[in-house]
Amino acid sequence: MKIISFGDIHEDLNNLTLLKNEMESADLVIVTGDLTNFNGRKEAERVIDEIMKYNENVLAQLGNLDQPEVNDYLTEKGINLHRNGFIRDDIGIFGVGGSNLTPFNTPTEFSEDEIETFLLEGIDKVKDAKFKIMVPHMPPKDTKIDIITAGAHVGSQSVRDFILKHKPDIALSGHIHEARGSDTIENTLAFNAGMFREGGYVVITKTPDELSAELKVLS
Repeated sequence: MKIISFGDIHEDLNNLTLLKNEMESADLVIVTGDLTNFNGRKEAERVIDEIMKYNENVLAQLGNLDQPEVNDYLTEKGINLHRNGFIRDDIGIFGVGGSNLTPFNTPTEFSEDEIETFLLEGIDKVKDAKFKIMVPHMPPKDTKIDIITAGAHVGSQSVRDFILKHKPDIALSGHIHEARGSDTIENTLAFNAGMFREGGYVVITKTPDELSAELKVLS
């Protein structure tokens, strides 16, 4: 099984054609959040429709720059990862959208307690899966993938604590555009693909015995 993941699209779809072959060869596409740029249902629908031209098997969630109505749209479409979980070929995929609290009062933000609760709701739906992929839009705190330009770590403590406790195989984040990269928290591989317009994406491959993942950048 092959999964492609990216996020922080912010309505900029120019790189989709460059990712065409990867998406068409994938079994699933995961969108980690921020489909729009402070916008709602109409803009999110356009983004999802464009992605589905290349692959109809999509799971997605809202980010902090998506209006709450994006969550309703994704739920109605049956592809919403936020507070939810899906099992695909022995892989349990669950997520939490939005972000931890920021100084900027963006459209969709949650307390650390809410983030933990939402993750618990999601993992409960995939608890019997052999492998687990956690999809928090906000990266785990104190990692290589949550550092802003000023040098501060601004990721979610709840996301980090959840990884340490529940030990998913892979965690896929975004949110902090300048922190594209990867890190490990104990045995969990954690990725931040950065802004989609800058070409970052993650390829996950499943064999019968393991999940492997690699951060790639479009050239």
